[in-house]
Amino acid sequence: MIKTRPATEADLPQLLALYGELNPEDPPLSRASVDAVWAAIAAQQGRTVLVADVEGRVAGTADCIVMPNLTRGGRSILFVENVVVAGSHRRRGVGRLLMDAAVRLGEAAECYKVQLLAADDAYVHSFYAACGFEPLAQGFRRYVEASARAASR
Repeated sequence: MIKTRPATEADLPQLLALYGELNPEDPPLSRASVDAVWAAIAAQQGRTVLVADVEGRVAGTADCIVMPNLTRGGRSILFVENVVVAGSHRRRGVGRLLMDAAVRLGEAAECYKVQLLAADDAYVHSFYAACGFEPLAQGFRRYVEASARAASR
């Protein structure tokens, strides 16, 4: 049985393994960095890292954050990022359960929309469409170089 729930600190090793599947080119974080980032995530109001738990193993995750908003009658937006399902658990309903749980978080927070960016991949787009998401806008992003962040400190 697959259950969705908020991640806990005990899930960090399995979360890091999943993120390794999502971005295999990323170097591993030091334990001190992991602890500092997790502490910041845990302290952030409106932030929920969801996990799909299959018999005590983390099979997938979606990082959700509610952003307060001064438009749409003051209704917030729920952003979803870092959605990943372990290769060994794909096509078993894990992703859909995670997205349903994310939408429920948005509903509970009285958000007017749940928003995400998806890779330029037909399979991924069809997955999100099957979960009820519509491709309504063009996404833009600008990556910030690590050296620029370090120089500004």
